[in-house]
Amino acid sequence: MASSNALVLSLLLAALAAILHACAAAATSAAGADFSILDLGYDPQDLSSEERLQALFDSWMLQHGKSYAENALSGDSQAGEKATRYGIFKDNLRFIHGENEKNQGYFLGLNAFADLTNEEFRAQRHGGRFDRSRERTSYEEFRYGSVQLKDLPDSIDWREKGAVVGVKDQGSCGSCWAFSAVAAIEGVNKLATGELVSLSEQELVDCDKGEDEGCNGGLMDYAFGFVIKNGGLDTEADYPYKGYGTRCDRSKMNAKVVTIDGYEDVPVNDETALLKAVAHQPVSVAIDAGGSSMQFYRSGIFTGRCGTDLDHGVTNVGYGKEDGKAYWIIKNSWGSNWGEKGYIKMARNTGLAAGLCGINMEASYPTKTGANPPNPGPTPPSPVPPPNECDDYYTCPESSTCCCLFNYGKYCFAWGCCPLQSATCCDDHYHCCPSDFPICNLKANTCLRSSKDLLGTKMLERTPARYTGGVDRKSMASA
Repeated sequence: MASSNALVLSLLLAALAAILHACAAAATSAAGADFSILDLGYDPQDLSSEERLQALFDSWMLQHGKSYAENALSGDSQAGEKATRYGIFKDNLRFIHGENEKNQGYFLGLNAFADLTNEEFRAQRHGGRFDRSRERTSYEEFRYGSVQLKDLPDSIDWREKGAVVGVKDQGSCGSCWAFSAVAAIEGVNKLATGELVSLSEQELVDCDKGEDEGCNGGLMDYAFGFVIKNGGLDTEADYPYKGYGTRCDRSKMNAKVVTIDGYEDVPVNDETALLKAVAHQPVSVAIDAGGSSMQFYRSGIFTGRCGTDLDHGVTNVGYGKEDGKAYWIIKNSWGSNWGEKGYIKMARNTGLAAGLCGINMEASYPTKTGANPPNPGPTPPSPVPPPNECDDYYTCPESSTCCCLFNYGKYCFAWGCCPLQSATCCDDHYHCCPSDFPICNLKANTCLRSSKDLLGTKMLERTPARYTGGVDRKSMASA
């Protein structure tokens, strides 16, 4: 009898092992199928050989319009620079695939930043200047404090409510703070007036010079303060984004198409308070976006490694749950090819007071109840300012920089005009660079923020200066 029971038991155990093995195989197969249909920019088999890696890199370069010219700063050859970028690309791909294999509930993918080290990426894409010691608005001013949690919707997506403009791209300018603030203003304006208007980040970059520093960083609260003090903000269509700082266009700054009444800070490290605020409007938030997982985020609910060293301004435009996991809907400003069409789902209810990546630490929102002033329409051309004298014979417009086109020794015999104030005149006597990107990379035709900046922004061309023949400047300006 005992031997019979032992036989039955052994048969049952064998059957159970077979079932578990089949389940494991099915799960592995399902996971592989899920992985294969995700648009991550690569196939795991691409890591199987150097030939496949090289082919993937060449395809990636073509997809993202990448080329590696000789670096004028270091003298590296094109082949040398490409080899350097290829090495970084391979390291990033191995990191991406290694993270994806952990099945963490989110996926990373190859994107336009795959040839950048994490240090290079942080230098180019972050621009928050978050002063933890500054005075914030009082908690008593938090208008949503008395709202009961039971009265909040289970989920909300302000994109579906028509309160979110399409994803924008800050480029290599550290203007995330402007994009975060503008998105929050666009949202509250829609809720107050019923009209969704795309507003100008460039106006903040150029004109908000009190506390904020254009492409060198800023803070959303300061941006709200500028809009309040200025009496409004111009539209994106009238004052479009350039990706670098320029001279403030006073006539466009005075357009004042959309106004706000004030702004309020969400209580620090209070996720419930943030939930209440986001349930009522899009909210500007700051996060620590410096990790490699954030750099290559593709999809899913992000729970990756990050701290609370706030360095990036984004906009919280909703919340929800997916398979029981709670998340925030975050609008970024790295273009629509990053993440989930420019957005990231970040885990909430993490048990961390500061929230994932410090999202609960520095949240604020603009306030608005009334209508906007009458729309002034397109801004008329600004009055022609007096010319900028290059020498006794040549002039450029006031808002431009005189750059010598032909010199002999210390004498310049012909001048050109760079259409920016305080620009850098490049040594080729043809191009120039914005003051925020003062280094000329002549081989790549780009302007760099520093010698380590590998993307930069496109060079500008000079235009011929006006030859005056030594006439009186006052009579010329009035002509």
